[in-house]
Amino acid sequence: MDEFTVSESESGQTLAAILRQHLQLTWSAARTLCERGKVFSGPQRLLDPAGRPAAGATLSIRRNAPTPLPERQVKAADAIAFEDHQVIVVDKPAGISSVPYERGENDTAMDLVRDAWRAQGRQATDIPLHIVHRIDKETSGLLMFAKTRGAERSLQMLLRAHDIERSYLCVAHGHVRPGRIESHLIPDRGDGIRGSWRGEDYQRPQGKLAVTDVSVIEELPESTLCQVRLLTGKTHQIRIHLAESGHPLVGEKVYIRDHFRHGYESLPSRRLLLHAHTL
Repeated sequence: MDEFTVSESESGQTLAAILRQHLQLTWSAARTLCERGKVFSGPQRLLDPAGRPAAGATLSIRRNAPTPLPERQVKAADAIAFEDHQVIVVDKPAGISSVPYERGENDTAMDLVRDAWRAQGRQATDIPLHIVHRIDKETSGLLMFAKTRGAERSLQMLLRAHDIERSYLCVAHGHVRPGRIESHLIPDRGDGIRGSWRGEDYQRPQGKLAVTDVSVIEELPESTLCQVRLLTGKTHQIRIHLAESGHPLVGEKVYIRDHFRHGYESLPSRRLLLHAHTL
């Protein structure tokens, strides 16, 4: 192990420059040594070759030190909520799709699982992942994949029979009243977005039945923290039902036209405040 102290004359120079001078390295080799986690100051790993260590700092080169995992893999490993030999549950961040929807899309929850396996030193492509259900790209929370075809079929049967309880936490505009919301959802309610069917023939409703139970956890200034339980699992069901009841979710960008039409303002938020909390 090489070890040396940064002199006063070296103070202000980059870490790569100091390593290059002491170890007779090329610029590329000095940068690589840092980026692969081989340079330490005490217990601290120095990863930035452009960093400027202070005079008096003792630098040690530990060439056998393991290369640190990429930050993406570290975060992915932390996102695994449960795993056994048949199923894996991931806590999906907001802003990534559950599965690829377009050719070449590679920042999805499925990729998150494989990054987590890489972080654990496992083969990331040997185990298949089967889609059981999805949650919206804008929604965070618990999402499960099956690792066998048998598990996929069993879990999908449980979902269809409503034997898997799913609840969400959300923040909605205004003061929400607890209760059940029930409607038939159609792909286009007449203005280009999904919504509830409003036809007059209630004996023959169009669309798919969607049932949402809403309970209030806490009244907030200008909004309400709610727990929402899905009795069905239709696309954008929670977002549509809350918006059509006059309480669009905070951070909503699609189902909020009626809110604006009635003169209300949208509360600021960097993301949609909807989280799949229980699975």
